[in-house]
Amino acid sequence: MTYGNVLHALADPTRRHIFEALNKGPCSVGDLAARQPVSRPAVSQHLKVLMAANLVSVQTQGTRRLYYLRREGLEGLRQWLDGFWDDALASFGAEVARQVSADDG
Repeated sequence: MTYGNVLHALADPTRRHIFEALNKGPCSVGDLAARQPVSRPAVSQHLKVLMAANLVSVQTQGTRRLYYLRREGLEGLRQWLDGFWDDALASFGAEVARQVSADDG
């Protein structure tokens, strides 16, 4: 998945809250809905978007479906953000080198 799918999925505050709740451990839709100001069907729809973005997975345990956070789903976003950080560090290094050269000259 691309970082754009992740950004889109996490752009919604309710989905971010669900994503953050799953960071604490697996939950059922009912458990998640109890913590959100939206209905259980709405939570299910948000989970579908998070699953499509590869941020959440589901496993059946008995009669329950538990949703889990998929941290590896953030890898594309992390790489995209790291690209900005790498550019910033390179620019900083070039500026330091320029300053040192100016001081030596």
